[in-house]
Amino acid sequence: MASADSRKELECALCLNIYTDPVTLKCGHNFCRNCIGHVLDIQQRSGGYSCPECREDFQQRPALRRNITLRNLVHDFLSAQPDQKSTYCIQTSMKSLLVCEASLCHNHLKFHSKSPKHVLCGPTAPPENRECSVHKEVLKFYCTKDSTCICLSCRLDEEHWGHHVETLDEASKIRKKKLRNVLKKLMPVREEIENGVQSLQERRSKVQETADDETEKVTALFGDLRGRLENLEKRVLSEISGQADRVCLLLSDMIQQLLIKEEELSRKMGDIEELCNMKDSLTVLQKSGRGGLCDIEVGDNREARDGLLHEGVDLDVAWISHTLHTGLSDIVSGVVVQKPTGTRVYPHSVAKGKVPLGVTDLLLDVSTAGNNIYISDDRTTASSSSNQNRPETPERFQYDQVISSQSLSSGRHFWEVNVGGSECWIVGMCYPSIDRKGCQSVIGYNQKSWGLERFGGNQYSLIHDRKKIQITGNISSNRVMIYLDYQAGRISFYELCDPIRPLITFTTTFTEPLHVGLLVGSGSCMKISEGKWM
Repeated sequence: MASADSRKELECALCLNIYTDPVTLKCGHNFCRNCIGHVLDIQQRSGGYSCPECREDFQQRPALRRNITLRNLVHDFLSAQPDQKSTYCIQTSMKSLLVCEASLCHNHLKFHSKSPKHVLCGPTAPPENRECSVHKEVLKFYCTKDSTCICLSCRLDEEHWGHHVETLDEASKIRKKKLRNVLKKLMPVREEIENGVQSLQERRSKVQETADDETEKVTALFGDLRGRLENLEKRVLSEISGQADRVCLLLSDMIQQLLIKEEELSRKMGDIEELCNMKDSLTVLQKSGRGGLCDIEVGDNREARDGLLHEGVDLDVAWISHTLHTGLSDIVSGVVVQKPTGTRVYPHSVAKGKVPLGVTDLLLDVSTAGNNIYISDDRTTASSSSNQNRPETPERFQYDQVISSQSLSSGRHFWEVNVGGSECWIVGMCYPSIDRKGCQSVIGYNQKSWGLERFGGNQYSLIHDRKKIQITGNISSNRVMIYLDYQAGRISFYELCDPIRPLITFTTTFTEPLHVGLLVGSGSCMKISEGKWM
């Protein structure tokens, strides 16, 4: 009992075996050097050290002091166990004696018996596993039927009588041969697995490299996008500011003109009131006749004032929107943005500053074409021609006009018309309820249509409800663009030159769907086409 208690006092708290090279921590607890060293290595990764027994913390890795006293106690305890079949040693270099069933270090082995029967081998399993659990004899044979190791007494017992029995060496050789065959079969499997692991590792490295490359590209792309967006923002804000300055200056001039007229009218009204209050008839007649006060018409200069007020003096929001969306489309290169009712903005791959024109696919309605217009087979071109002998119907125009078969009642749309250098034409939009006969049916000469007209050689004007606003400056291009923002109630006309020249914007509230309308003059040829890159 005392021996058992002594042994317990000499057991390491970590491995539960007799101390091997015992060391002591600052807190006083003892452990095997290898056991506590392994624990401290693990604790080093977490950044803190503590005693596994009392949990005392240490700021640094604690020094390990060899416990000589405890080492001697272990040696004395092991030396005092002569009745043990197995001999243990605290040294790490060991040899096992199969006859004595002992495992000894080199120092102890040299004092042991030199008998040839003392066969040495590497460290073996514990001695209790080498003896029969029933007869307490050394296991020397192998029963092939029961697949178990037996002693001599077992071989003589009825349990194994008549069974094929081999010596451990013979059975071991046969088992090793089988194991080598299994090993031979497993080697290509392992090689295949290793190749698979290598292949997957290479694939993982390649995926990571690709991810790194794509990350770099995306980062560069978004950096470029941010720069482009900032430039676009500056350009659009500059356009808004420039338009506002120009429009405000023009409005200031118009206000000044009206103030002058107001002052003049106030003066004349004062003179008239003074004459009206006079009692001298002769003076009234003489003064009123000199200034022509009685000849002043209330409607004088009204048309000029209306022209100023309705000249479209306002920010060209359609153009600002067009500049913004064009810039965004230029940034998102190669993307096709689908607009309502077929409107398309084409991807752009041209030089910076060039403007893409979207288009809504529109076809001319032959049933509305006047008899002196020829409509091409693809229904995109209208040209002046001799009488086509078409039947007279309520939908057909009396004049040389035609409208599109498609109507537009929502969204934003672009399209262009090539006027082909014709001398006389009108391009515009109209309601389907426009008259088909009489002068009031001409595009722009009624409240149901808006048009850009060329007449008298190289004169251009914008027309609505018979009111004309003449365009200053020549239009050198044969291409005209129309932009419609139905919800905003805007129709804008542009000359397709480089850069695009805005002509005018009509603003109203649309009450019906809109059709594209063309008036074809003598010798003219007009074509509705998709937007082109400039």
